Amino acid sequence: MVEAGLADGVVGRAIAGGIIDVRIHDLRSFTTDRHHVVDDAPFGGGPGMVLKPEPLFAAVESIDAQREAEAAASPRSRGTGARAVVLTSPDGERLTHEVARRLSTADHLVVLCGRYEGVDERVREHLATDVISIGDYVVSGGELPALVIVDAAARFVPGVVGDDASVSGDTFSTGLLDYPQYTRPAEFRGYQVPPVLLSGHHADIERWRREQALERTRRYRPDLLQSTVKEGDKS
Repeated sequence: MVEAGLADGVVGRAIAGGIIDVRIHDLRSFTTDRHHVVDDAPFGGGPGMVLKPEPLFAAVESIDAQREAEAAASPRSRGTGARAVVLTSPDGERLTHEVARRLSTADHLVVLCGRYEGVDERVREHLATDVISIGDYVVSGGELPALVIVDAAARFVPGVVGDDASVSGDTFSTGLLDYPQYTRPAEFRGYQVPPVLLSGHHADIERWRREQALERTRRYRPDLLQSTVKEGDKS
């Protein structure tokens, strides 16, 4: 699932081009029993299974050791700075534009995919540096959230997105939703593109885009205005 999700798009091209390096690890490779068990029943009873702490700790320790060995062999390589260990969980911090930007500054990002009924709490308390949720809902496993986290963070790495202006102009980058976008034809089935966009007056276009971004944010995400828009823009 993860390999397929990383094969295409800007992240896939960035991996192929050596801009970022993404490696996938199977938790079962870090077990010590002959059946490669990674989960067990919860203490105290209850439904479902819980991911055991041993394979998760062993996996991160192995990854850290590999990273240190590569850094020692090639001092100029990335991987000598701060690293983040993210646990995916529906009760974690909400993934936002700013959270993704923060994660992108880590030289090394490890994402632990939660699964089953949950993960042994000792992983959260003593191994993870961050616990991230992609929204107030539950999916079958942490693989999909991991892909979202990797994609969102990778966009901030220079060179991943061909045009850096695309990132700086993204929705949420200014604290507002994006303004409406139009392209050719100027008229489609009687629906017209706003005349200002065809005027060639850049100042008028920028003013219109700002007004539209504010209006769209007021309509669909008024909560964003409370903390990100200047008081003069609220009027």
